[in-house]
Amino acid sequence: MNIAITNGLLLTPPDFRAGLGVWSRTDGTSGSPTWDQADNASVVPADQDFGACFEVIKQQTTTSLRFMGETPMIPGVYLRVSARVKAVAGALASARIAGWAGDGQRNHVDGVVEVGPTTAMRSYSEVIEVSAIVGIGSRKGVDMAWGTRPVFGHFGLDLVGSNGGVFRVESLRIDDITAAFVPSLLDWVDVRDFGAVGDGVTNDRDAFIAADRASNGGWVVVPEGNFFIAGDLSLDSPVRFKGRISTPVSTRVAFLKSFDFPTYASAFGDETLGIKKAIQALLGYTDHLSLDLCGRRVDLDEPLMLDQFAPDLDGFSNRRLIRNGGIQAKAGPAWNTGRWSSVATYKPTNPMMLTGVANVAQIEVGSRVIGSGVGREVYVNARNISAGTLTLSQPLYGGAATRTYSFERYRYLFDFSGVRQLDRLHFVDIDFGCEGIASGIMLSAKGEMIQVKDCYFTRPRDRGITSIGRGCQDLLVDNCQFLSNDMELPAQERTTVAINVNANDVKIRNNRFVRFAHFMVANGGGHIISGNHWFQGDGSGQGLRYAGLVLTQPNVQTTVSGNYIDNASIEWTNEHSAYPVFNNNEFSFGGLTLTGNTFLCSNTASWFTWITVKPYGSGHFIQGLNVVGNVFKALYGNVERIDRVDTSIADLNYNNMRNLQFQANTFNGVNTYVANPLMIQVSQNNPGANWTTGNITGLPFQGWAKSVQSVVAETALLAADNSRVDASPNVQFEVGSARRQIRLSWAQPLKGRVCVYVRMDRPQ
Repeated sequence: MNIAITNGLLLTPPDFRAGLGVWSRTDGTSGSPTWDQADNASVVPADQDFGACFEVIKQQTTTSLRFMGETPMIPGVYLRVSARVKAVAGALASARIAGWAGDGQRNHVDGVVEVGPTTAMRSYSEVIEVSAIVGIGSRKGVDMAWGTRPVFGHFGLDLVGSNGGVFRVESLRIDDITAAFVPSLLDWVDVRDFGAVGDGVTNDRDAFIAADRASNGGWVVVPEGNFFIAGDLSLDSPVRFKGRISTPVSTRVAFLKSFDFPTYASAFGDETLGIKKAIQALLGYTDHLSLDLCGRRVDLDEPLMLDQFAPDLDGFSNRRLIRNGGIQAKAGPAWNTGRWSSVATYKPTNPMMLTGVANVAQIEVGSRVIGSGVGREVYVNARNISAGTLTLSQPLYGGAATRTYSFERYRYLFDFSGVRQLDRLHFVDIDFGCEGIASGIMLSAKGEMIQVKDCYFTRPRDRGITSIGRGCQDLLVDNCQFLSNDMELPAQERTTVAINVNANDVKIRNNRFVRFAHFMVANGGGHIISGNHWFQGDGSGQGLRYAGLVLTQPNVQTTVSGNYIDNASIEWTNEHSAYPVFNNNEFSFGGLTLTGNTFLCSNTASWFTWITVKPYGSGHFIQGLNVVGNVFKALYGNVERIDRVDTSIADLNYNNMRNLQFQANTFNGVNTYVANPLMIQVSQNNPGANWTTGNITGLPFQGWAKSVQSVVAETALLAADNSRVDASPNVQFEVGSARRQIRLSWAQPLKGRVCVYVRMDRPQ
């Protein structure tokens, strides 16, 4: 600082041998009396201690010597004014450095200290040095702190005390000693000053700790070099990096006052490694709840596999956030899908296990299981290499057998599959830039209350959010956008899935899903799916449409409300059941409520339906389904109906249907109005004792005509002689081979028209 600011300035006054005309006897201002006019002062040409020097006979209590040159007072600069003095004869006195402070108008600045420490002379010919430090700042060691008003000073010394003595003064010196104050002026310390080597080999941990302690609230600066840190490190001071640090994998580094991604990226000299170490610290019980990406995009060379970069982390259950930035995959071999094929044995008595797995060591945890008898979104939850077993996320419906299974291991931006349990981790305002290279998030085997909020998932290669166990308990996905990697493909060729879950109480709210094979495959119950838009259409004329939402648990206790279900269906199955055939010890299909949704399709095959039930075993029935207050609309070609049973594996047991409510729905472009109870009109033009309807197709899932809720005459009931008869009929249900007719039996032949409310169930 002194070189940059005072270089070229002549601070030290000229020697006394140049004359006394620039030395004032008072304050040093222009016009003040000078020592070259005084009869009690002279220049001694050769003193044995000083050489040429100033000699004065003291005649005043305070004898002043001031340089009449204006020494500038520069902010941030500190000056040391010094002189050597000795008594030659007569009365001894004391000496001190002194000055006069002037402002920009050359007026005196009052109220500032203008004298330094006083030093007494105790013997003749003893040389003493007097000095004082002057500057604007009031810092430790500054004798004359003048503040910002003075812009220059006249400096010299005072002789105080008894008169009559003779004194000699060596030439006055003024030195810039700002460098002595640099450590207190700057708000940083350098780790090299505390022993850091930076050779990439020496453990510099102790030096970093010492620098952190010495910073006193300022910054810790890490200069050029590679500073190796072995052992966990927490820095309480903010830190700046020009060099980088390196650590063993297990070493946690926490920058407690600079806890953000840009700092970690700078610290480790690599974005992928930086985000790994930042997450390791976030989940390492620091006092930070969130990792701020500061709006930065993190380019990943490889998946973030938590168990690999935080090997000591078994589980974590405190709330933590990763927020405000982007995570983007960079193409490379690290993202290649792992694929294996193996023979294994499955037994429904051990429903979550494959045994006798050949080459089990090659099959990674988190692999999707594919094969005969395997439902959608079944994953390897764990493996036991010595036992040759794989634990599954869901049972298989195909029954006991030894089969060949395929396994596919997708690669995720965030992969938590290697951690036993992870709870309460939230992603907020994150752009998951999968870009057809990577998938999004793989959850841990166990966990709860993971939240993804206000995020974008752009073109996940295979999956958006994957659950391989019960790590999705209470999963919250809110206000997110999911854009498929299959965007340009027709619906039947798509393979990507946005979300799958296995546990309960998932909330999927106010999201948008565009052109996935399925937006969600959900096991478990207690889900709330509301306010979403899932769109799975394509540009194909008379195109095929597939399930957006797949529910794989029969009794789901799930609410689907206020969604925009666009060119996709809701498919309800029991494919994740080791015993898919119904038995009396389980609940069958039930507990589903669909309210206030908008269902739309366009350019669709006429047999498309928005609500599909697909039993994977016989004997099942529906025992609780509410479809109330929805809008169904087909554009550019009608569809036949809104609902169907997929009987490709098994049909429903229509005799046990109960508690279905299809009411207050609106239909546009749908050929068959579906309701339960369903209002139909029965007309008889010629008197007859038995009025039999045709097959009733408007009951949900084309169920049997199980009961009649009411019969109301819309016209007069007339006998053969046209006389009016007030009568009520007996009702026969399940008439005809299809059991979809009813028969009204009267006490006598009648004609007329009645309104009948018929049901395909018997509410219980």
